[in-house]
Amino acid sequence: MKLKNNGCRLVGVSVFGLACALTAAEPPTAFSTDPDQVLERTCFQTSAPWGEKADLRSDVAICYGIDTNLPNRIATWREHGYRIHVMTGVSWGNYQDYLYGRFDGINHEDEAQTVSDGRKSSHGGDVYYMCPGTNYGKFLCVGVQRALDAGAEAIHLEEPEFWVNSGYSEGFKREWKSFYGDNWQPQETSPDAQWRTSKLKYFLYRRALQQVFDYVQAYNQKTGRHVHCYVPTHSLLNYAHWHIVSPESSLARLNGCDGYIAQVWTGTSRTPNVYQGKLKERTFETAFLEYGAMQNLVRATGRRVWYLNDPIEDNPDHDWNDYQRNWESTLTASLLQPEVSHFEVAPWPERIFNGRYPKSAPREDRKTIPPGYATELQTVMNALNDLKQDRVEWDCGTTGIGVVIGDSLMFERGAPAPSDEHMSHIYGLALPLLKHGIPVAPVQLENVTATNYLAGFKILLMTYQGMKPQTPEVHAPIADWVKRGGVLVFCDDDSDAFNAVHEWWNTGENKFATPREPLFEQVGFNSGDTLAADETAWPFGRGQVIWLRKNPAQLAGSAAGAAQIVKLVQQAAKAAKLKWRETNSLLLRRGPYVIAAGLDESIAGAPKMLHGHFVNLFDPDLRVQENVTVNPGGRFFLRDLDTVGKNEPPLLAAACKALPVKSPDKSLSYLVEGVAQTPAVMLFRLSQAPLAVTLDGQPVEPFDFSKKDGLLWLRFPNEAKPRTLTLHF
Repeated sequence: MKLKNNGCRLVGVSVFGLACALTAAEPPTAFSTDPDQVLERTCFQTSAPWGEKADLRSDVAICYGIDTNLPNRIATWREHGYRIHVMTGVSWGNYQDYLYGRFDGINHEDEAQTVSDGRKSSHGGDVYYMCPGTNYGKFLCVGVQRALDAGAEAIHLEEPEFWVNSGYSEGFKREWKSFYGDNWQPQETSPDAQWRTSKLKYFLYRRALQQVFDYVQAYNQKTGRHVHCYVPTHSLLNYAHWHIVSPESSLARLNGCDGYIAQVWTGTSRTPNVYQGKLKERTFETAFLEYGAMQNLVRATGRRVWYLNDPIEDNPDHDWNDYQRNWESTLTASLLQPEVSHFEVAPWPERIFNGRYPKSAPREDRKTIPPGYATELQTVMNALNDLKQDRVEWDCGTTGIGVVIGDSLMFERGAPAPSDEHMSHIYGLALPLLKHGIPVAPVQLENVTATNYLAGFKILLMTYQGMKPQTPEVHAPIADWVKRGGVLVFCDDDSDAFNAVHEWWNTGENKFATPREPLFEQVGFNSGDTLAADETAWPFGRGQVIWLRKNPAQLAGSAAGAAQIVKLVQQAAKAAKLKWRETNSLLLRRGPYVIAAGLDESIAGAPKMLHGHFVNLFDPDLRVQENVTVNPGGRFFLRDLDTVGKNEPPLLAAACKALPVKSPDKSLSYLVEGVAQTPAVMLFRLSQAPLAVTLDGQPVEPFDFSKKDGLLWLRFPNEAKPRTLTLHF
């Protein structure tokens, strides 16, 4: 089935994009092309062919897997009007042809990632995590060519992951010899061996990805096409927390890498961390920092990032209430990053709309998705097409504050001297601020050399506890930033065993005991001064450096430690001439949308109150609220009705894809489509009630019209096919 050419012309604008003119009498067999679809605002990934329970009507369908059936699966999604990307695992997959030598005549089982007792790291059966040799990249290119031949518009190489506890295979030992020129050392024998092991893992997946990127670029040059390459990857914070090494920020400097999908979801963000001595899940706060870390991978690089939102998670043993509550938290956290307006709205939609949970319950007690949650999801997924807004305003604590993170956080996670189990060397700096309503941003250390990367930050918190600078070049931009008025808060007691690894700060002409010392040398620290107190500060240029000689992981262990961080940053704000403000919520306006999160474990005081006319897109009934209280734990994605002008499109929200189409006089028509057997709701702002509403000529009734607010609510069952909805006046 092919899309028909309907002689489309532009007829109007909705919050979901421009539309093509179609005759209401002859609805197309495939959904009309949305001219804004080329922006690839939203996407989802699936390993299945098109199905009515996966018809999310996003701009892009990402077909997963590079098996021989890929072209057929692609065809089913293209026939239904989707742009096509292809995704495959780069560290694991059904790659037995490579493993057992059917690809190149060489058995590659010794390239499976292997732990110290000889066991292979498996994703299930003989789907092993790989230690990628040079032929492995060539093997991936064969599958990628299949995607290119089938017309894929982008290639996604997912999750380049090397487990910290692996590195004992013969394949890895060969790569060690080639990379370092000496014999392999077991990583647990010294911090230096662990560091060298991690650096090699980091390099190997960067090399494998570059092989495929180069292959796609050569294909583009040969064909004149412009196929893009992306890397779906967990955040640096999560990979370090989960003891995984991945190339992360270095990928942005590879030729042909166009950006990332930020794989942040409930499963990563519910990983417990410590605040004020309490270890527990903090899904919203962790997600906020994870999404922030991913955004800062691409900021100032010109590359794109999509934010993944997963309405459930990989663990099938939770119930729908758990999935919904945590999805609202992660979704809200993603919307509080105003520089990102592209979203992967779901991985595996089939498991969302076809799944029954919890799997741990008896079969008769497992439930399908609640109708209200199905409606809520589609309302939000369609609204995400509208999140690129010029008007952005924070209403929360002091902005312009960052916490520096570096890829080497992943290098210090193994024996014999692993960094803090709960990543408190980072969370101990970030959580005290975030809990006080300050939208602190992770700042990627490797990217500070990019032009204007530190612009907008007035205060940076930093430690070399648990991470180290991979090159000396990162220090000069930080020193220049301080000199121009920034305030650096450095929290470190120089106790990290990895300070002694064989690296640039202690080799050649450099004789520094720690990498902190060359940084401090550049920001005017006099190493000859006697330091009697744990805290010292000095001016440098128009800025200042504050040094607290404590391990931030230890500060995370008590309320007093968290308070000390807040006090230091207050001091820094005064030096930076920043107005200090603390709140018990985060609130951001993005055009007509208000995103808000109430914070627990926060400051005392009354909760934030909003007055006006709002519709919470998390409410499947889209009811109008004149007063919204942002209590601790509250999550809100609001459409502010008071911002809707008289000349703006009438459609405000919809739990289905809805595009305006050509309609008879005195009527208003939309092409609508959604996930089959789910309840749709549509909300309009109108000057008068319609006389009737029809869906493919059949009456939609009853419908609700509020004369007071000029709002119309329509409800009907979604179908996974295009239908014409008409409002008759």
